[in-house]
Amino acid sequence: MDRAELTTEQVLKRDIPWETYMSTKLITSTCLQLLRRYDHKPESQRGPLLDEDGPSYVRVFLNILRSISKEETVEYVLALIDEMLAANPKRAALFYDNSLSDEDIYDPFLRLLLKGNWFVQEKSCKILTHLISARPKLQNGMVPNGEASNSKSKLTSIHDVLKGLVDWLCSQLRSPTHPNCSIPTATHCLATLLKETYVRTLFVQADGVKLLIPLISPASTQQSIQLLYETCLCIWLLSFYDAAVDYLSTTRVMPRLLDVVKGSTKEKVVRVVVMSFRNLLAKGAFAAQMIDLGLPHIVQNLKAQAWSDEDLLDALNQLEVGLKENLKRLSSFDKYKQQVLLGHLDWSPMHKDPNFWRENITNFEENDFQILRVLMTVIDTSTDTTALAVACYDLSQFLQYHPSGRLVVADLKAKDRVMKLMNHDNAEVRKNSLLCVQRLFLGAKYASFLQV
Repeated sequence: MDRAELTTEQVLKRDIPWETYMSTKLITSTCLQLLRRYDHKPESQRGPLLDEDGPSYVRVFLNILRSISKEETVEYVLALIDEMLAANPKRAALFYDNSLSDEDIYDPFLRLLLKGNWFVQEKSCKILTHLISARPKLQNGMVPNGEASNSKSKLTSIHDVLKGLVDWLCSQLRSPTHPNCSIPTATHCLATLLKETYVRTLFVQADGVKLLIPLISPASTQQSIQLLYETCLCIWLLSFYDAAVDYLSTTRVMPRLLDVVKGSTKEKVVRVVVMSFRNLLAKGAFAAQMIDLGLPHIVQNLKAQAWSDEDLLDALNQLEVGLKENLKRLSSFDKYKQQVLLGHLDWSPMHKDPNFWRENITNFEENDFQILRVLMTVIDTSTDTTALAVACYDLSQFLQYHPSGRLVVADLKAKDRVMKLMNHDNAEVRKNSLLCVQRLFLGAKYASFLQV
């Protein structure tokens, strides 16, 4: 059977030759006794055994994973542990019992994560996620297992575990081992692990943020909705970490989140996206971007729907208030700048408003005429006819209103780049490129006579 398609149920039907392992001294007689009591028993019988002597069973499982390499047995023990934790996640605390302080509880799973087949990798990943989430926090933020200094042999540090796990999760997002399961598994684990500040740091360092962005798109099937929800949950968790926010500001995360929130009827998805908006609103240029993309109107539409989730309703109210406050503060040039930098050029009123150009013309000098350079990039690369027409028109307005407009635009070598558009298929592009070239030749003194 293809091991990538193995199920836990199939694996747990196996009969493992525990007696043979004892006769070859791979396990002890005590291990065998414990296994006989536990193996192939229903949860109703296993539960009391774990309540009574859970750490002993954990030690048996760890010893088997360390001393036996046979694939079928490794898969079986991982399935036992996974089933044990799935039935009651609080059992992860058994791994941190004082009686196991000399055990390296992470190493077997970390090792298998990097070497095993997909079934082994998936189980190891999920078990490690359970263990990391359940580890007891001390006052200084450190944890007992994995950092013991009184042990003769150095145990795997929590730093090594987290780094190894985060790197593996990122590798699955980049190049999935399993065509259908790698990305959902990685995202599911990250949605839990990113609750920890240190994991967020490691994830950003591993260049993981960009790997989540393509996963943010409207979903229809139940499986894709769950993946979308957990991806957006990761974005929300990352929105608490400034380094991640800085990276998000360089991506198209905002338009993608807006597409999701406009098209989703799943309350938990809408909630986590709106809560992400609320967090990002006060950071960097996100507020201006949200306003430019029409979020205030979308929030109004969302508020009109019958949601039952109190957190979502509170977040929508807070977001609405925050957007209104930002809208008051945002100058017309801030709005214009956001529109240009995002490449969302359209015929909004400011483009043809003489007062806008008179009052803001010196602002175009910021960052060595950054806005003009971006307009030239639009002219060179855009396939959007409206964006091309507006970019040409704005360049012609700069020529008309800036006293050194011709010199600045000449330095950008704009003439030939704009003239190429005079033969464009679209009439609006041709008209505005011609206007721009005329003003470039005439200069500001005569440019005002040219009307669109």
